[in-house]
Amino acid sequence: MPARGRRLVTPYAGRVLDVLTGFVVVGLAIVVGYVLGRIDLLGPHSRHVLSRLTFYVLSPFLLFVVLAEADVTSLFSALLPVSAIAAVLVMTVQAVLARFVWRRSLPDTVISALSAGQVNSNNIGIPLSLYLLGSAAFPAPVILLQLLVFTPVTLAILDSTTTGDRSFGRILARTTTNPIVIGSVLGTLVSVSGVELPAIVLEPALLIANACVPVLLISYGISLHGQRVLGAAGHRGEVVSATLLKLLAMPAIAWGVATLFGMSPAETVVVVVLAALPTAQNVFNYAQRYGMGETVSRDTILLTTVGCVPILLGIVLLAG
Repeated sequence: MPARGRRLVTPYAGRVLDVLTGFVVVGLAIVVGYVLGRIDLLGPHSRHVLSRLTFYVLSPFLLFVVLAEADVTSLFSALLPVSAIAAVLVMTVQAVLARFVWRRSLPDTVISALSAGQVNSNNIGIPLSLYLLGSAAFPAPVILLQLLVFTPVTLAILDSTTTGDRSFGRILARTTTNPIVIGSVLGTLVSVSGVELPAIVLEPALLIANACVPVLLISYGISLHGQRVLGAAGHRGEVVSATLLKLLAMPAIAWGVATLFGMSPAETVVVVVLAALPTAQNVFNYAQRYGMGETVSRDTILLTTVGCVPILLGIVLLAG
């Protein structure tokens, strides 16, 4: 008999509470940023300063730590090709629509495609994977895919199209010296080599890395002040398309590909959950950095972050 006054929590109710807890953590940081923007506490240049701080300093440290501590077997598991296929298909569809239906420029098209297919595998994916699936390691293959494949290609295209410099050598040099790429590559090398970092190296890196997620979310919250979702004329269809592809098409494709690959039910649930994660805040970070696609990335991130809650709850409840 349970003690008087105590409530029994069913497994389903516990899972629902875990999902909501993960989103409350993220939502609070965004709300704090919105309030800071509303009262103008940090001044008119705060958003750009925080964006550059995140892009050049905090994100590289975070990505280095996450990849360095990841299990190498999880980095190159069967989740990697399934997640890659789902992401590439969704981004291709959105890129075609952005380029040929809405007539976007190439850099705007890149941001639009990322808005539909790049998942928030880090600051939302890691805690939700821990709460929902029981391990924070599941997003590691997706993080690897996005950072070592999507990010270098994205930054190379954005660099070449926004600077006007089409020299392959200079584009390659800028991409390989980008702090985000450097942090990702170094972290992967540490994981693959099996080197255990001493505390004197790891602890300072963790200190800086732990600042990335809250600063990024606060910066995003500041950007929401004065903006209305789907308020920018000419971008509504593009935002709706990216949102639907992200929340509905990508999990469905992941489920279909996982079935074709003969993955177990447990592995299938993992790839579907990862595919249903909202659009990554890093997409908005890139948009801010290069001044391209900010409206589409900002609105899609907000809509997918809110909209993925019932999607994830449905997946978890259906999977049991």
